[in-house]
Amino acid sequence: MGKGHEILQFTNHVVQGRWFSLFASFLIMAGAGATYLFGTYSKEIKASLGYDQTTLNLLGFFKDLGANVGVFSGLLAEITPTWFVLLVGAAMNFTGYFMIWLSVVGKVPKPKVWLMCMYICLGANSQNFANTGALVTSVRNFPESRGNMIGLLKGFTGLSGAIMTQLYLAVYGNDAKSLILLIAWLPAAISVIFVYTIREMRVVKQPNQLRIFYYCLAIAIVLALFLMVMTLVEKAIQFSHAVYVVTATVACALLFLPLLVFIREELGVFRRKNLPIDPPQVVVVLEKEAKSIASKIKKEEKSITSEIKKEENNLKCFWFNDIFFNKPERGEDYSILQALLSTDMLILFVATFCGLGTSLTAVDNLGQIGESLGYPTTTIKSFVSLLSIWNFFGRIFSGFVSETLLVKYKFPRTLMMTLVLLLSCIGLLLIAFPFPGSVYVASVIIGFSFGAQLPLLFSIISELFGLKYYSTLFNCGQLASPLGSYILNVKVTGPLYDREALKDLAKKGLTRSSVKELTCMGNQCYRQAFIILASVAFFGSLASLILVARTRNFYKGDIYKKFREQAEATEAEMASTNNNRIH
Repeated sequence: MGKGHEILQFTNHVVQGRWFSLFASFLIMAGAGATYLFGTYSKEIKASLGYDQTTLNLLGFFKDLGANVGVFSGLLAEITPTWFVLLVGAAMNFTGYFMIWLSVVGKVPKPKVWLMCMYICLGANSQNFANTGALVTSVRNFPESRGNMIGLLKGFTGLSGAIMTQLYLAVYGNDAKSLILLIAWLPAAISVIFVYTIREMRVVKQPNQLRIFYYCLAIAIVLALFLMVMTLVEKAIQFSHAVYVVTATVACALLFLPLLVFIREELGVFRRKNLPIDPPQVVVVLEKEAKSIASKIKKEEKSITSEIKKEENNLKCFWFNDIFFNKPERGEDYSILQALLSTDMLILFVATFCGLGTSLTAVDNLGQIGESLGYPTTTIKSFVSLLSIWNFFGRIFSGFVSETLLVKYKFPRTLMMTLVLLLSCIGLLLIAFPFPGSVYVASVIIGFSFGAQLPLLFSIISELFGLKYYSTLFNCGQLASPLGSYILNVKVTGPLYDREALKDLAKKGLTRSSVKELTCMGNQCYRQAFIILASVAFFGSLASLILVARTRNFYKGDIYKKFREQAEATEAEMASTNNNRIH
């Protein structure tokens, strides 16, 4: 009976702990990448509903719009609990993609184009609710490891498309219509199952925390390599359904492996928590408690003083002075308007517009780039696979390496952003001036730099503007991405490509009406466009360099000090409670 009660206690301890919440976040993020699978099921939409390519591209635009406009989810998270945000996201995900599936299989009358655009925008927007619920909560639960945390979570999102592909092949076989159904119910089901486990908790100091994250990193890399190998092998060999079931099982086993690591960690915490505390330990605990109380009193004094100053300022000047002139120190909690209207955020917006805008344009055009340079279809698919896997490695690298460099050498994360943007320039120039095999290298470089940018952006926003309104701020920060993609892709790259294609037709003595599809062949097709893109990315790196200069002193300091103090105070309080319970 005692043993059973202890097991029940331990199970309850695990499920309510930070590590299980993180595991649930991994699963939610691994299901939040349905937008990456649009290329797989878009042909079914086109064929079933009789759309032309222009209409399909319109659907693609609304998909990207929904995926990147996450301000509503951020604002909702400021005023509602995490479980509500996740449930709203689950409902949106199921409604949007389920209606697309019903339309494609003919269960409902053929919808109007605007209605299909609304469905896919709704379904794609749901991933912002998963991001906000899982990522923001995890960063707040592990504030001293936010770079590692964001890198891992965004890494799992990057692998989401490959994981979902393996699952749909195992469950439904090679049926792209059923993939839409899987995208509708699976991510929604994961959110509903784990909706109450993902919540904000008090920060607790754990010495081996970094080692656990490196275990998760190793597991994620093994999963990524396994998925890459399976993707390439499946293109070369026709698998039976039984083999697909095996590969999906292995992928799921690797995805659940971090849970074993977390259970082992929680076992150690559980045992320490239930050990009696010796008198010397009690003294240490009381000393820590005294220090924490003293620090709390100091903080209260500071906050009271600052409130008095604010009141005085309010009597002297208008309310907007607080937004433009009376801003907190970097690293403290900014209000939403203070952050959005700050010079630092403006520079970040420019760098993101240039960096993610150029990278997304390259990603969206990769298939046609390969086609214009004469690569066969199988090779073009290899480019896409390379880009996806290096997108994952970029996310992981920027998260873990930037965190290590920051903690050990005070290397600013803003400088890492500058270097990543300079790297992307090289990849873009390799497409502008191609040589045999250059697209392989460009796919790796662009995929890596594209993946590295989002974790850096999210980490920098959390560090400069605090975590109080992080839900809204990180969603606002990525708004530059679709804007950059629209201007650089739709208004710059597309028209320049079409102009080169029309020149090709003119050389052949043909006009636009002579051909159904406007295509361009040769090195010149994307040259001018990608020279412009490389120039824009370089301008973004210069903007980022300005932010490096502005934040140099901030990153020289100890940016995690207050979180360590909070963790120590919590640890002392828990130890004191445990001591009182025993004695």
